[in-house]
Formats: sequence, structure tokens, C-alpha cells
Amino acid sequence: MDAKARNCLLQHREALEKDIKTSYIMDHMISDGFLTISEEEKVRNEPTQQQRAAMLIKMILKKDNDSYISFYNALLHEGYKDLAALLHDGIPVVSSSSGKDSVSGITSYVRTVLCEGGVPQRPVVFVTRKKLVNAIQQKLSKLKGEPGWVTIHGMAGCGKSVLAAEAVRDHSLLEDCFPGGVHWVSVGKQDKSGLLMKLQNLCTRLDQDESFSQRLPLNIEEAKDRLRILMLRKHPRSLLILDDVWDSWVLKAFDNQCQILLTTRDKSVTDSVMGPKYVVPVESSLGKEKGLEILSLFVNMKKADLPEQAHSIIKECKGSPLVVSLIGALLRDFPNRWEYYLKQLQNKQFKRIRKSSSYDYEALDEAMSISVEMLREDIKYYYTDLSILQKDVKVPTKVLCILWDMETEEVEDILQEFVNKSLLFCDRKGKSFRYYLHDLQVDFLTEKNCSQLQDLHKKIITQFQRYHQPHTLSLDQEDCMYWYNFLAYHMASAKMHKELCALMFSLDWIKAKTELVGPAHLIHEFVEYRHILDEKDCAVSENFQEFLSLNGHLLGRQPFPNIVQLGLCEPETSEVYQQAKLQAKQEVDNGMLYLEWINKKNITNLSRLVVCPHTDAVYHACFSEDGQRIASCGADKTLQVFKAETGEKLLEIKAHEDEVLCCAFSTDDRFIATCSVDKKVKIWNSVTGELVHTYDEHSEQVNCCHFTNSSHHLLLATGSSDCFLKLWDLNQKECRNTMFGHTNSVNHCRFSPDDKLLASCSSDGTLKLWDVTSANERKSFNVKQFFLNSEDPQEDMEVIVKCCLWFADGARIMVAAKNKIFLWNIDSCSKVADCRGHLSWVHGVKFSPDGSSFLTSSDDQTIRLWETKKVCKNSAIMLKQEVDVVFQENEVMVLAVDHIRRLQLINGKTGQIDYLTEAQVSCCCLSPHLQYIAFGDENGTIKILELVNNRIFQSRIRHKKTVWHIQFTADEKTLISSSDDSAIQVWNWQLEEYVFLQAHQETVKDFRLLKNSRLLSWSFDGTVKVWNIITGKIEKDFVCHQGTVLSCDISHDATKFSSTSADKTAKIWNVSNGELLHLCAPLSEEGAATHGGWVTDLCFSPDGKMLISAGGYIKWWNVVTGESSQTFYTNGTNLKKIHVSPDFKTYVTVDNLGILYILQTLE
Repeated sequence: MDAKARNCLLQHREALEKDIKTSYIMDHMISDGFLTISEEEKVRNEPTQQQRAAMLIKMILKKDNDSYISFYNALLHEGYKDLAALLHDGIPVVSSSSGKDSVSGITSYVRTVLCEGGVPQRPVVFVTRKKLVNAIQQKLSKLKGEPGWVTIHGMAGCGKSVLAAEAVRDHSLLEDCFPGGVHWVSVGKQDKSGLLMKLQNLCTRLDQDESFSQRLPLNIEEAKDRLRILMLRKHPRSLLILDDVWDSWVLKAFDNQCQILLTTRDKSVTDSVMGPKYVVPVESSLGKEKGLEILSLFVNMKKADLPEQAHSIIKECKGSPLVVSLIGALLRDFPNRWEYYLKQLQNKQFKRIRKSSSYDYEALDEAMSISVEMLREDIKYYYTDLSILQKDVKVPTKVLCILWDMETEEVEDILQEFVNKSLLFCDRKGKSFRYYLHDLQVDFLTEKNCSQLQDLHKKIITQFQRYHQPHTLSLDQEDCMYWYNFLAYHMASAKMHKELCALMFSLDWIKAKTELVGPAHLIHEFVEYRHILDEKDCAVSENFQEFLSLNGHLLGRQPFPNIVQLGLCEPETSEVYQQAKLQAKQEVDNGMLYLEWINKKNITNLSRLVVCPHTDAVYHACFSEDGQRIASCGADKTLQVFKAETGEKLLEIKAHEDEVLCCAFSTDDRFIATCSVDKKVKIWNSVTGELVHTYDEHSEQVNCCHFTNSSHHLLLATGSSDCFLKLWDLNQKECRNTMFGHTNSVNHCRFSPDDKLLASCSSDGTLKLWDVTSANERKSFNVKQFFLNSEDPQEDMEVIVKCCLWFADGARIMVAAKNKIFLWNIDSCSKVADCRGHLSWVHGVKFSPDGSSFLTSSDDQTIRLWETKKVCKNSAIMLKQEVDVVFQENEVMVLAVDHIRRLQLINGKTGQIDYLTEAQVSCCCLSPHLQYIAFGDENGTIKILELVNNRIFQSRIRHKKTVWHIQFTADEKTLISSSDDSAIQVWNWQLEEYVFLQAHQETVKDFRLLKNSRLLSWSFDGTVKVWNIITGKIEKDFVCHQGTVLSCDISHDATKFSSTSADKTAKIWNVSNGELLHLCAPLSEEGAATHGGWVTDLCFSPDGKMLISAGGYIKWWNVVTGESSQTFYTNGTNLKKIHVSPDFKTYVTVDNLGILYILQTLE
């Protein structure tokens, strides 16, 4: 503000403060754009009229000359002519170049904030659109420091980005509303890997001192959490600007309690996010005067001096900001061609690219054609090459260097010509430039050069092959992400089917791409190009897609698993296995360790897809009625919707204030119902994610919900921990019926196929059928009787039926309990089949509309898609984990107990099974020469069975508690056992002599026989002891861990021993002095243990150089370096013991799913 104006205002300040009423004066100043809503609120908060006037004048004194004039005019309009007269002498002279919208109107504070936040500078040619800028600022002020969304929407080229940048060039707005700063992100159309890179870059910007983390987030969910913490703690009350948002799913990554301004062409993108929302629409046309102003600035002329053709040009191009800028850029270089460009626009007949499009294609085509024709002849064909680029994809300079076989500087010179003509855009952030076309420009080029597209795509592939091998791309190459994302696209577009199949059917490519971007994009490509891949070999295509689908939860983890070892677990007929075998053999020659699963032929993979969309337990998943989508919910309080074929996420909604326990699609797929621990039932639009209804009548958490199968009269059933079921009509606000009868929580409910009955299951152990019309109970089943053949003791069994599901014929029902799924015939009450695969409680099961598959959701954070036919035909034997193994020459003999308590002897190489006897077995073992077997039970009794004549010998002295481990000595005359009673019993069963080893203070976890009548034992008391089994005395006593010692082993030279503990660590010790040599299982950065759980068993190799450990999976370690040599991921988890052959080449274990693994070192 001029000194004269400021002095005048100060001189008459007292009179102004005494007389004026601020309300109407502020209305005028807000309308003029010189006072913000937040400033108005600040004035209104003052207690008295005089204090409000004082605050307003204080603000005006900090503003510019235009604000003084606006205040003066407001006084006149509101009848304060005497006060206005006092200020008349101070009115400043305002030139056209010194107003608020000029550079001089921006304070150094604003420049600093915007520069640090990456906000783009004003275009060289800039005209103000004050009304729109004020509207945006007012919406931003309404956020009042609280999380919310302000959306600027309009068609492409209407200036949304410029308006967003201009709106934050306001000192008061930044100071009052966003003191934490402004952060600009150019979003564009992204896939998930591209969005992850955007989020990683933003987190890096916000955490430049790396005070929160030195590692980039590895996935979108982690990046979202990191962003939330950074915005909350390091940048509170800051504004995040998301420029050019295309998809609603992208916004979910930023839906974390931030204040967000976004630009988009789609007004509905914010429908799926929570919080206050404000919208500012931007018209597609600048209007005649603004259009003329842009042209005048381009050609450096006054508007009044523009030729008549300028008016006609604005009329012909319909005032589109983008088109006016394109024409203006041409006129800047050739200012005498007004008539020429006007004729070009008037005479050329351009057909629409998309008739249904809302874009102004005619005007853009005209301007584009003129712009391209004006390029130099020697670079014009380079622009044609850009026809192969996808919309909103920023291409690194290196990609175009490869395409054109040029040096970087040469390529940048050519591209700068395109940029200067507004034919290309350049992102100059980062280490290298990245170039991109506007989507309208892409459409124009695609249409114009449609006959050349195949050859252009072939050209880029040919050039790529000259410079790169696909699987050798590395992150330090600036173009690697482009090739990983678009190489297959270019091959398919070039109709290079042979090359595409070679790429997609390459384990090297699968490994390289999944390690960098995860499996989801690859699965999408297999679906996208299935018609091409199936031409080569349909079976091979299915092999690779199934491999990715079933191992996706492993391929997305860190550290990245060895993909060759995963491939070796595939069926031997699979192309994945054959490539993995070939690679493994080559790497084995260089010292790498690989394992063959030699008995995998006996294993049937019942799952078709495994996805991990949630960050916590998944409580329910269901199909849409058309089978194309899957909805899921869980402990992370969200509702997720994704594609059933690929697992690609479509919606993510923060649905409730507490855990979401169930979700259901309506029959017409319009709605999704959710229910929660917060006692509420909500109905959502399944496409937009908009909340439609909220019901709140249950008095406890709502556990289940289900819609009727007919859409004619849509009803929703819900069941709650208040023991009640309720029926809801979506056209009514209150519950229609309440059903009484269960005596404990209602866990699940399902309508019968004809909607006449409602089935419900409960923690009271019953399954009930209800009449939907009358709401009366029709039938009740006591489900506990169906589980009496389970391995759990009957008296300890608590049957909680988690869920039930009708078959289409209404005669069968599926029931889930614990980690098993059972199929039952309702009439005969007979079990049809069961399947296992989840690692923890199964919470929900749901059939696809055609019944060919069904979904299960679990505490293990995964959703599994099963094939019904495979499950119904499945009769696999599930083994208990207490097994013993004897290795004899080339034979592997396994003694095991199955889930129906049959003791059996299995030939590991041939798979032959000999059933021995039925027994209540807690542990078992084989004698070294296969003459005897021994087994212990929960009563402490130990028995020996002579295999030749089936004679049984029983110990005279029993253990006091359950026997957990038994083992024969080498001469088969003595049997050693350990129990919960803390004692170790040495029983010479032929002489009936006993020695008791008693010194452990808690349960003996296990023991191992050593040479020279020595025995190593370990216990829950954290100690490891060495005994003489003849004298019963302790020879060495080690305190190794603070918690339970789970397993130990001693090296063959007796110089080292290893121990594992419930603290999830494995340690290697010096036997002579007890010194710790290595810690093999340190915690990773995320806090997840290296073994995926407790380390339960260990074994040294004969040469003492290698160690094998079992836990959540199996790991092999280099004892010298302490580094992992290989990891084998079992289908299940919680491995109890690993049996190792004397030559350390064969390994046997059983997981918690009852699957037997016989692994052999690949040679």
C-alpha cells in the first residue's frame, strides 16, 4: 500500500473504528476478491462492534492499494459518505500492471512457500480469472483447518491447474489457513506402480531430513500411512494439491485426514472418499475478452490494436484456453500470419475423434494440425513417433534416446521444439526430464497416424532389443520403470505375438518385474493379452497366471522370495517348473542351494487366487451377482472392492468407526451392506462408494448381513451379539422384524435360494432355520454332534459355528469352524468334504453366482478363491504334526498319525501307506532298523509295537502328564521320553530299567541324543542341558534365552550348538565356553521376524557349515556368515520339527494344514 494511502487510513482510524459496521463492508470486499472468508471469520470473532472494525482496518493496512480502493468503495455503497470523504485524498493511482494479480502483488513469504511446495509458476502468458480464483479461495477457507476436499473440475485445457496454482498465491490464505505450507503433486492417469512412485516422491519431499524413515514405503498402504504421519506431525495444517486426478481409487491413497485441493475432469472422483467436499466448476470457454487478452500477450500488442482476424479466431476455436494458447504460440513466432491461421481454422474439415466426448475436439484438432504443420520438416516425423505413447504417461528422455538412437542432448533439443509449440509438456523435476502429451494430443496423433501405429510400435520394440535384455533392467537405469510397465503393451500393439509370448512366459521377466512392482500388474497383463497368449499355448498361459495368482501374497513381501525356488514347487508338467528347474541346475553348479519337493504329486492345489487387500484380519468376502467383483471387509475398518479375476482394487472405503465384520452385495449389485463392531449397519452405492443408509437398532456388535436373492422385494437380514436377527426393508427407516431364539451371539445368516427360509448359526453351537414371512423358528440343528470325530477331545471342544452357506439346490449347506470348511448334506447330516489352506480362523465363506467357486476370508489377512469341484472331490489325508522319520539308503520312511487317528507308515519316495493301528497318540517314533514303533499319549503312557508280530509293550512307570517326545537309542534297547512333567525318562524296555533326568524347572520342550551316551535337552525354563543318560547327571548347563527354548542341535564336531527361542531368534554358541557366535534371526525393520514366527527346530550339517531351521517356514543358513542360503515356503505354517537325513540332503516336515513335505537338495 502506498505511504499516502496508509497514512490517510491511520490518520482517520479512530473515526472509522467508532462508526462503521463491518458486516456489509466485508461482503463488498469479499465480492471484489480483496478479503477472504477466513479473514471475515477472524473479524466476526471479535466481541464488540468497535473491536471488529479495528481488526478489519488492521487487516487492510497489511494489504495493497486495490484493497484500500475496495474499502473506500464499500463505504460509499453502504452510506458512509462522510467517512469515505476522509479517505478520498489517500486514494492511490493503480496502474494496470500493479494490481493484486501481478507478480509485484506476491509477497516473498508466498513465493517461498510455493517454491518449496513445488507449485508451478505462472505461465509466461497469463491472464487472471479473478472470479474463479476467489471462488476457490472461499471454498478452501471453508475447510477451517479441518480435513476436507476442494475439487476444481472441468474439461481438458480449461486452465484448472493454472487456477489451482493461482488460488494459493495469497498471503492471508496461506498464513491463516495453511501455515504448514502447500505441497503440489502432479498425478495424471496412473497404474498402481506409478501411484506408488508418486507417493514415494512425496514422502521423500516431506521428510527430507529422513527423521521418520530412511527407507521408501514398499506399497501403497504403507505409503498412505507414512503420508498420514508426515502430514500430521511434520506438516500440520498444510494443503496438499493433487493435479489432474483421473480415478477415484487414486484418491484413496490420500484419504488420510488431509486438507486437499484437486483438479480433475471427473466431478465424481471424490464420491468414494470421506469428509467435507466443495466443488468449483470451471467453464470450458474463456470468453471473448479473456481470449483476446491471451492473444494480445502472445503477440505483445494491446487488445484494441489486435486485427479483426483475432476476434474471428476466438470465435472459431470457441474460446478454449488450450487452443487459444496453441494458436497464440504460433503467432508469437509468425505474427503476420493472422489471415493464414484463420483460413486454416475455417476451411479445414476435421472429423470428431469421439462424438460422445465432452472435449472440444474440433477446435483442438484444428489447432493441432496447424501446430504440427508448422514444425520444421526435419523434426516433423519425430512427432509422429509420439503416437505410440499412452495418455498421461511421462516418458524419460532415455526412452526416446533409444527410440531415435540419439544422444540425450540431441533428443532434448528436438523435444524442446515441441514444448515451445505447446505440442508437448515437460516435467523438469527429478534427475532427468520426463515428457508427456496431453490426452487430447494423444487422441489426435492416434487418429491421424492410425495406419502407421503397428509399425511405430514395432520400431520402439526393435530399438529396445538393440539396447536392453528385458530381465537385465535395473533401477539405476532411468528408463527401467517405463519398460517394465509398457513393454508388453508395445509388443501387443505391434502384433509381435511371438515376442510377447516369449516375454510373458519368461521366469526371468516374472522375477524382475514382480520384484520391482509386485504381481498385480502382471496378472492384469495376462488377462489383458490372454487372446494373444492363448494362441501360443493356452496351458502355459494358465501355468504362469496361476503361479502369480497363488503366490501373489508371497511375491509382494519383503525380503523378496527366491522365485526359482517357488517355481520348483509347481507341478512338474508346468512350464514354470521346467524353467525353474533349468535355472536351478545352472545356479547349483555355482554353489546355490535349491530344494525339490519330491512328494508334491500327492498335493492338490484347491485355491485359484490368493489376494491380500487388507492390512489386518479379513472377516468376510463376497462376490457381486455378476461374478465380476469381490467385496471384502476386516479389522482395518475398511470395505474393499476389487476385480474377481485379477485382484485389482476398484474401491476402498473407510466404512465404520470400528472393525467391519461382514459385507454383502444386493441381488442387483447396486448396493453393498456392511456391519460392524460399532453396532451399525450401513448401505453403500457399490460403484461410487456413496453412503445410502445407516441403521442403528442393534444393542451389540453386528456380526453378519445378507440380502434376499430376489430384487423384487429387497430385504436385508442382520445378526448380532445381542442374540437377535433383524430384517430390514431398504424403503423403511426402521427394522421390519426381529427374530428371537439363539442364546448366544448370532455369527452368520443366509437366505435360502427361494428366500422362504433364513439360516442362522451361533456361538451357542446351533444352526437354526427361520420362516422369513412370519419370522418364526422352523428348525434347529445341534452342530456339535457333527464334530465329534475331530482331533480335539470331546470334553474340551467348544463349537462356534462361524458361518453357513446354502447350495443352489437348497439341500446342502457349507459350514466353517476353526480353520476348516465342511460341506454338509442337510437331510442326512453327512459331511461331503473339507478343505484346508488358511493359516488361521476362517471367518466367512461365499459361493460365486454360478457355484463353480467360493471365497473364504481369514485372520491370516488373505482371501482365497477355491474351485468347488476340486474341493468336493478332495479326500486328502491330513497328518498331525507329530511324525518320526528314518532314512535308510535311498528310502525315507515316515511314521505319522492322520486326522482320524490312524497310525501309518509312509514310504516318502513312492507314497505307499501302510496303516498300523488306531491310537490316542500325542507323539510317535520309529526304531532305527524299522523293527519297532513307539507312541505316547496324553495320560503319560508309553507303548512299543513290534512290527513283525504286532506285540505291544507298555511302560510300567508312566509320566505324570502328556508325553511330547520319544526316541529309540541306536541299539533299539532303550526308549527316551520327555513330558509336561519336566522329567526325562530313560527306559530300557527289555530289562525294565529306568533312569530319570530331573533338573529342568519347567516343561521339557525336546531333546536330542548325542554320542557317548550323552543327551541334549531344552526347556520352557530357557536353559539347555547336557546329560549322561547312564548316570543321570548333568554335565553342562547353559542359560541361552530369556524365554522358552524351542529347539537345539549340536554340530557333528561337538564344538558348536544352536538354540532357538520363543523370542523368535536363533543363536549359535561355543560349547566349551558358552560364547554367543552368531544371531541368525534378527528382527527386520518392520518388526517381522525372519522366520515368520517362532523358530521351533534346528539341525547342523555334518560338516558344521550349514544350519537348517524351521518356524513359519524352513530356512537354510551359512553358519560362518550367519546369512540365509535359501527359504522354502510351505503351504501352511507353524512347523514343529524338521527331520534331516545323515547326508543333509533330504528334509521332512509337516505343516499345520497336515501336508507332508519331503524335500531333497537339487544336484
